[in-house]
This record gives sequence, structure tokens and C-alpha cells, in this order.
Amino acid sequence: MNKQTKKNRRALSGPFRVPSPRRAYFLKGGIAVVSVLLAALLLVVAIRIPSPPPPSGRESAHPPAATVYRPTEKWLQRAYAIDVLFHQVYTPCWEGAYGAIGDAHLFAVTGDSALLRFYTVSHPLTEMCRQTWIDDQAWVCLAEMYWWRFTGKTNSIWVADAVRRYTEYRDSGGLSHHEGFWSWYNFPPNTAPGQEQIFTNSNMNQMATVACWLYEVTRERHFLDDALLVWNGDRLTPGIERTYYRGNGRWVGKSGLAAFGNPLPWMGAGYCSIAGALYRVTGEEKYRRIAVATAKRVMDPSTGWVDPADFYQIRMDGNGAFVHFLLDAYQMAPDELKEIPGKVEKSLEYVWTNAHGKATVVLHRESDHGIRNGWNGRGGEDGYRVGEVGTVHAQGEAVRAFGLYVYVTNVVIPRTSGVRK
Repeated sequence: MNKQTKKNRRALSGPFRVPSPRRAYFLKGGIAVVSVLLAALLLVVAIRIPSPPPPSGRESAHPPAATVYRPTEKWLQRAYAIDVLFHQVYTPCWEGAYGAIGDAHLFAVTGDSALLRFYTVSHPLTEMCRQTWIDDQAWVCLAEMYWWRFTGKTNSIWVADAVRRYTEYRDSGGLSHHEGFWSWYNFPPNTAPGQEQIFTNSNMNQMATVACWLYEVTRERHFLDDALLVWNGDRLTPGIERTYYRGNGRWVGKSGLAAFGNPLPWMGAGYCSIAGALYRVTGEEKYRRIAVATAKRVMDPSTGWVDPADFYQIRMDGNGAFVHFLLDAYQMAPDELKEIPGKVEKSLEYVWTNAHGKATVVLHRESDHGIRNGWNGRGGEDGYRVGEVGTVHAQGEAVRAFGLYVYVTNVVIPRTSGVRK
């Protein structure tokens, strides 16, 4: 709150004297000049349109008061329109973390102080949910690490919180080989050791992605060792590559609980992010090669996973994560995957236009820019509450997808092409 301040009053010295005509003339002239200058100043202030603050590259302890950012570029406008509803329905758990990841990428483009204040003042990331599924915690950790990166790598509280979350779940037995291969195992809180069950394997193993981030920041080798163990296994027990990968971008899993009985939703696209993180910290070529092959196969319509014209997922929800995984692969190998941003754009355009006006289910609710959780314009997908529109899950997924796309088109593509946008 603003503090009340008292005004000092200057006492007049000596008796008040009526000015002479000459003094009065100069006094009136001076007042007129001041009045003209003041009016001109007020006019300038009145017509000035505030521009968005540039990315500061650094987060202050007390972020500046939020200003209204009004983008002019089409995809930024759409991302911000979706974001308004997301902030209204926000909840501080995994669904909120999806949107926080998207907002971090929007902030990297705009430097919008309102976004920063949302996650530092009104809804601090460090107060997001605990004691939930392991993949929920991975999304929160990733949101913290993206915000750490895009605010200048100075806010150590986010790193400390990600370390704490990671360590809690590792110490609880989340990283294990009790099903015959090394992996992070997803299980509800208080599950008895050894009773954990694998499902949506590429989701829970985003903890390996988190481990790579933490190794980059802390240089503590045990984080990298964990990530390598998950991917490669050890001399006695395989990791996820030997367990699931069949070459040429093809991942095959045993019967499970999600994605039509397959523990690998999105045809293994989730491994693009893990491979990308490992390539970033090790420089080992095989991770880049596998991520590129996976992204190419997933986005090839002949595999039956995406629509041949608009490239949305035909059968699955989780579209924000899906777009994120693909764009992670693209950022690692833009020359080899130059078609990926264009295909993602087509899927986003399909959603925004309600399948070019032909959708039989609502994909984009124009009244408040609520987005459907599943993006098939005919419906019928498999997944978690696929038909919801504008809920925190659906909206968080949308903010993530649109935010990542905006970041890639405004930052990554100009940087890799040598053209400043």
C-alpha cells in the first residue's frame, strides 16, 4: 500500500504585498508560459501509447508494476487472447505448470512484466502442488527452469525448488528398475515400494529432462548420471532406449494404461525433449539423431498419427505437450526439421478457425477464446477429459502450444537464419 505523506507548507515571510503593475505584468506572462508548457506536456502524455518493455534478461526482487501489453503480431495476439482465460481458471498444479511453460516463452519474446508478476507475486511457482504424481512434479520443475532461464538465470529460488522436488521423488524410489529396465516410475503418493506401475512412460521421464537442466545449472554430476541411466541403463539393466526404441524414429511399448493401451503416448514424441536435453549437455550425436528421426516419423501423415492436411493429432489429447516436444526437436536440428514449425502452425490455425469453419465440436470458443482439450474437429480422441473447453487443463495446454510456437518463430528462427525479427 502507498504510504500517506504530509505536504510541507512554506510560511510567507513578511506582510503580503500587492504587486506593482509592472510586476503583475511579468507575473501574468510567466504564468501564461508555464500554462502553455504544462498543457503541451499533458497532451504528449495523453497521446503516448506505452510500448512493451524489452526483455530485461534479469528479474528484480520486486518486479515493476504491470502494464497492459497489446501485441500486434497475429500469433502473439492469439496467444495472449488464450492466456487471459488461462489466468482466470489457473490452478497451482500440473495443469497450471503447462501454461506457466507457455507463459515463460511468451515472456522471452515480450518481456511483459505482467507475466512475470503472475508467477512471482500473485501465483509463485514455488508454491505449486507437491505430493502428487511424478510427471506432475516434472512439469512444475520444467516451468521453474524455463522461467529461471528467460529471466536472466539469476533467480536461484526456482533452481533450489526444482532440486528439492527432484530429490524428494528420487529418494522416494521414483527412479527404479523393478520392472526390468531403468525408468522413472509414476505412482500415486504413499504407494508401497515395488508396487509402482509404468504408464505414459515418456511423461514421467521428463524428470530425466529436469535432471539435465539441473546438471547444467549446478554442475553436480549425479543429475547427469541419473539422466544417462534412464536412457542407457547400465551393464545389467537396460534403459528406455533399449527397452522401447526400434530404430528409424519408431518407439514400441507393451500394453499399458494410456494411449490405446500403449505406454508411449504421441508415438514416442515425448522422447524428443529428453534426447534434446541429453544432446545439449553431452554433445553425443545419437541423441540428436534419434530425436530427429522420431519427430519426422510422428509428423509423417503416412504413420496415421497426424492429419495429412492440418497436422493435428487425430487420436490423442495433450496437444500442448505434443507441440512442445516437436519444437524441442526442431530447436536441436532446425536444418533437418525445417518443416516442423510450418506443420505446427497449420495445426494451430486449424484449432483457431474451428477446422476452417467445419468442426463438429467446438475447438475455439470465440466468446472467451476457450480452447478444447482434444484438437480433432470431429471429436472421438482418447485421453484425459478430451472434450473440455476452456478448463485449466485444456487452456494450459493451449497456452503452452501457442507460447512455444511464438517463441520459435520470433526468437529461434530469426536467430538460426541470421535474420533479426
